[in-house]
Amino acid sequence: MTDESVSPKRNPIGRVLVWVLFFQLALAGLLFWGDLRDGLRLPGFGPRAPQLTEPVRPGDQTRRFDPDRAPPGGRPMPSSPLPDRLTLTVVEGGNRALLEGGILPGDAERIEKQLADLAPKPEGVILNSPGGSVQDALMLGRYLRQAELTTALRSGDICYSACPYLLAAGTSRTIPDDASVGVHQHYFGESTLLPAFVAVDDIQRGQGEVMTYLDGMGIDPLVMQHALVTPPNEIYVLLPEELTRYGFTEE
Repeated sequence: MTDESVSPKRNPIGRVLVWVLFFQLALAGLLFWGDLRDGLRLPGFGPRAPQLTEPVRPGDQTRRFDPDRAPPGGRPMPSSPLPDRLTLTVVEGGNRALLEGGILPGDAERIEKQLADLAPKPEGVILNSPGGSVQDALMLGRYLRQAELTTALRSGDICYSACPYLLAAGTSRTIPDDASVGVHQHYFGESTLLPAFVAVDDIQRGQGEVMTYLDGMGIDPLVMQHALVTPPNEIYVLLPEELTRYGFTEE
């Protein structure tokens, strides 16, 4: 008789389950890094930023910011909900165009065409927007400057996130003291399922483009120091003296 060692049979279902587990762990890791790129902060013990409706004062200018959850009517949010995407309305007898609502991908090209089709050509645009797509804001901002249009906010209007890049494009800018302009970190890139080093590269290139854009519009890129330390779920509200210091308004 010969002794034969019998190797245990491998369960194919078990092997499949193991591979599924590894895949889920890898996917969870990619999603985690994607969330970090979008501004996820690890739990901490520091105080949360006050609500957006709380008045700001020097040194206390960071507020919680979620335009999808901010109820209308609570200053500084408008009294009625803003459109989901940027809309153009001719106002003041055609002298200016009102651009209000969120800035979504594709809005720049659409609004450019609408502005180009207006007759007579407006002298400027009025902004009222919680922000949105950075690339569309930069693209539309370049068009506004090329068309030599002014930019303005009305009393009680907001201009947050990517909207200040449209505001910066005006050949002149009007910002009442009771309007609200704010900046924060942005998301740059196409997909959250990216390795961390790719995400960092996207962020660095995006920030460089924004700073070059601001400089070209006559705005001090140092305004980005406030944006870079303010996560996407918060907003840093610029005071009137800061708007003057960084070149948005004149003394």
